[in-house]
Parts: sequence; structure tokens; C-alpha cells
Amino acid sequence: MTREPILSFTDKGIYCAAGDFYIDPWRPVERALITHAHADHARPGMGTYLATDGTLPIMRHRLGDISASSIAYGQALRIGDAQVSFHPAGHVPGSAQIRVEVGGEIWVASGDYKTTNDGLSEPFETVKCHHFITESTFGLPVFRWADQNAVAAEINAWWARCAAVGKTAFLGAYALGKAQRLMSMLDPQIGPILTHTAVENTNRVLREQGYALPDTILANADLNPKEHPGAIVICPPSAMGSAWARKYGPQETGFASGWMAVRGIRRRRAGGRGFVISDHADWAGLLAAIKETGAENIYVTHGYTEIFNRYLNENGWQSQVVPTQFEGETLEAQEDT
Repeated sequence: MTREPILSFTDKGIYCAAGDFYIDPWRPVERALITHAHADHARPGMGTYLATDGTLPIMRHRLGDISASSIAYGQALRIGDAQVSFHPAGHVPGSAQIRVEVGGEIWVASGDYKTTNDGLSEPFETVKCHHFITESTFGLPVFRWADQNAVAAEINAWWARCAAVGKTAFLGAYALGKAQRLMSMLDPQIGPILTHTAVENTNRVLREQGYALPDTILANADLNPKEHPGAIVICPPSAMGSAWARKYGPQETGFASGWMAVRGIRRRRAGGRGFVISDHADWAGLLAAIKETGAENIYVTHGYTEIFNRYLNENGWQSQVVPTQFEGETLEAQEDT
């Protein structure tokens, strides 16, 4: 008899019958295991949540009063007939891949991940498995990330030029993960680092957990921009061009995303500058991660699913596209909570 797969793909999310739980479900379920706190993976309405020690405080900040518990990286936990453990995904602080083992068969749901060490998030850990569920947000050969130090130099040079001519630099980024990574890349000798309320609220939660972030100043309605010349403002892209942003007077805007690797997208954006940096794996990172797991069976979710899946099948893997409601790194990056 053919055994049912350990993880199945349902209209509520990725389901493990042996443990009666879901991974990153997008509809309300009784028991949810969460890879990380971005809104497309950690949604409201679940009966109970389980996440890493680093992710749970951010989830509580975003979702409010939830029934939840946390787990350390690498700690094995028995849920029904399944043994589960969480392992670093390198995506954002606290992010995880979830390993599920039943009867010696191992599946890994990777959520979102990146394989390069950004110096802030817990570095990606290869988890050997038989079945690997992978994103494909940037699953095209055109997406190949430059060294982070080179991108940092580019951003700091732009900020310094803005400061030199009396302009405020506005840099748009997700409030969780990307914003803090960018802060860690900035040279505070250039000027003060100001943060939108959504970003600073996340900073507070991360600082309380011991993540080292540079000094920042909350850019709320009470702040007088004239008292902070030469500043850079980190904010959600949805805040750029708003009445709040316009009070800073002369300014330049920039956007940090893997999508900035596509010249046509850079031209179409209203922002003046595009910096190519992502919290997702590039083409080489995706392939390296998949190869190093040793998995023969690959399940491709959100992103360039059809193209990436075809490449995998043509190069020795058994791969299939699976439907999910995950978004990866959206072009507009509207998440600002």
C-alpha cells in the first residue's frame, strides 16, 4: 500500500495528519506551526500557535492576545505521531524551517529563506530530508545578489549625497526584517537614523530579545525634522509620499528589494533609487539549498513556480508546483504593521 504523504497541501494550508497540525495556514485551524511573523505566514484566527522563541514576541505584537507557545531552534517536540523541530531559515530574525519526521521519513517546510548570512538573522541551516518545500520568489537566473557590503556602500554613498545637499533620504522597506537589516548596514557617522512608527515598534520588540540594532529616533508626528539635518528615514513604502513624509521638505526616495534587479521595474517605480537587496534566496541560493538537503522530492511554492519547477525536473529532481497563499517579497511591499 502507498502511504499517505506526511505533509499534504489543503485549502487551509500545509497539513500534517500524523500530528494534526498545519504549517503557516491561511485559514483558521486549531493548531498552527509558524515559520516566521510576516503577515502572509502568521495570520490571525488560529486556535493555538507554535513558533520560535524569536518569532513569538513579534507575533504577539502583531496579532495581539493569542494562545501560543515558543520553541528553541533544534529542540525536538513530539506532536501526535510526528516529531517536529524548528531550524534557522536566515530570512528575518526568528525565522525557521520546520522539520517533520514520521516513521523515519523527513519533510522540511522552509517557509521563506535566504542562504547568505546578513549578520542579524540567525544564519540558514541545511536540514537533510527526503522532501523539501521551497519558495521560488526569485527563481529566475537573472536574480543574483551582490555582496552585502557592496550594497551597503551604495546606500551610504546615496545617503551622504542627500545630506550634503540638504535633502532627507527616505528608504522604503518591510517593517520586519528588511528595515532592521538596512539599519545595520548604515553608517551612523553620516547622520541620524529616523524610523517610522511601524518600524520602531518592531525595533523595540527585537531589542527586547537581544538583537543588536543601531540607535534610532522615532519619527512620529511630534518630531521636528529641522532638528535632525542630514537624516535618513526608514519607513514602509506605503508611507513614502504621504502627508507625514512631505513635512520633511526636500527629499529623495529609495527602495530596497530584490525586484530592483529588473531594470524595467526600477524605471517604473516612483522612487528615485533602487537598491538590490532581498531577504529571500537568489537563483544560486535556491539551487544550493535544495541540493544540500539531499531531497529527491521538491515542492515549489510562491514565486516563479512554473519556470523554477521545470528547471528542477530537467536537472534530476522530482518536483511539482503546489498551491499556497504565500506572497514572498511583493513588489509594492505594503506590509507596514
